[in-house]
Amino acid sequence: MSGYGPEQRRLFESTCVALYEEATLQGGLTPEHPGIADDGDQREAFDLLVEMGLLHFDRSTARWQPTDPGAVQSQVVVPLSHEASRLLEESSRWAQTFGSLTQVWRRSPGASTRGPFVYLHGGAAIEPFLSALVAECESEILTAQPETHRDTGASLARAVQSDTKALERGVRMRTLYQHSARRSAITREYVAQVTALGAEVRTLDEFFNRMIVIDRRVAVIPSAEGIMSALAVREPSMVAYLVDVFERAWERARPFSGSLDRSATKEIAAEQRAMTMRMLIEGHSDAVAAKRLGVSPRTYAGYVADLKQEFDVETRFQLGYVIGQRGMDGQEPSGP
Repeated sequence: MSGYGPEQRRLFESTCVALYEEATLQGGLTPEHPGIADDGDQREAFDLLVEMGLLHFDRSTARWQPTDPGAVQSQVVVPLSHEASRLLEESSRWAQTFGSLTQVWRRSPGASTRGPFVYLHGGAAIEPFLSALVAECESEILTAQPETHRDTGASLARAVQSDTKALERGVRMRTLYQHSARRSAITREYVAQVTALGAEVRTLDEFFNRMIVIDRRVAVIPSAEGIMSALAVREPSMVAYLVDVFERAWERARPFSGSLDRSATKEIAAEQRAMTMRMLIEGHSDAVAAKRLGVSPRTYAGYVADLKQEFDVETRFQLGYVIGQRGMDGQEPSGP
């Protein structure tokens, strides 16, 4: 018995279950039952129940009697499980074959000069490209994620699933966020899960651009065309430069395990206060300053309000004046 797919399951759930329950409670179904007549609204469900062996005709009662589902379940479920195992094995073999082709392509004489820069436009092009890169990664993933965090439970689940597979293959994974990511419960949950598997995560007060580097051979960075475009870089010197930028930022960043560390939180708050002061000293607009801190304009406005209260002033002009008059650069301890 095989061939039962989503369509049959939906019919089974929506109609067959109710018809089977009726047959069980009523001591069977008579052939004259209106629902199972040739033009009856339950005929399709009836035929499926008979085909599956859940209803059989009992000559002694002249009724369609229910059969124990336990005797039928294995005949339906086991073939599906075997088919799933076969498809997984087939998928694995296809992946291995494509992996060997990828290695051939990389070793070919023209691989290093074939398409060193590739532009990707839109999520439909960027996401599959990144997924394929992560899936074929062999040794290392470097990721810089500024400003934003894992927005939904669905995106968290996808990230955890993809990253878990890479970590289980022995891939070293390092991710860099801005300090503001520590406020996100979803991001903390993601970080706790991947760090438990061996990933390393740190946060930094400085602004940086989004970047992912795979095996130090290909980097994906934003393009100048906007946030929905990306540039894949395979030129070795350029990739090495981007890795060096990442490593320098990594050395300045603070470890992030996903849990709330009070001492680290206090130090990070001091760093964000200092950067807010630098944004004011440099005269950036709220939108630019908020982006550089990786927070919303509303949160940045709250930082400024805290500073005005700290320095006992009423306006931003007064705040900037006091900070400038005292020669402060944002690195001083809290308190005027």
